[in-house]
Amino acid sequence: MSSHPESPFGNDLDEIDRIIIDELVSNARISNATLAQRASIAPSTALLRTRSLVERGILTGYHAEVSLPAVGRTVQALISVKLRAHDREKIDTFRERIPALPEVLSMFHVSGATDYMLHIAVGSTEALRDWVLDNLATDESVGHTETTLVFDHQLGNRGPLPVND
Repeated sequence: MSSHPESPFGNDLDEIDRIIIDELVSNARISNATLAQRASIAPSTALLRTRSLVERGILTGYHAEVSLPAVGRTVQALISVKLRAHDREKIDTFRERIPALPEVLSMFHVSGATDYMLHIAVGSTEALRDWVLDNLATDESVGHTETTLVFDHQLGNRGPLPVND
């Protein structure tokens, strides 16, 4: 049995993989030379190991983090959505339409009394009200919504869980 937990992809992550992932999560723009130095491996090995993580589906992309207030999206909200009926066609339409809207940051399908949680960012509380009215209250598949304003948002650990030896 490996001392490292197996990923859901059936790929064991060793210590070097974990270092590479942690460094890339911390700074996706890190140079390969610096990544190699921090992982105590050769730059060619760092490049091969990073490519392997991508090919294995463990690293799924690199992105720029945008300051939402800096681009005019100063109001964030979490909106719980309960669907009126669980008709597959309406669910599929909802699942395709909502995340494609430019205001939606994330959509989660959840258990419990709520069917979906939406994380959106808009320019004002008036824009938030209008967005809910235009996109949810008028949707025939939506039975109930509840909006919660986000005062602050802190990202947590986006990499693998620590290994307990």
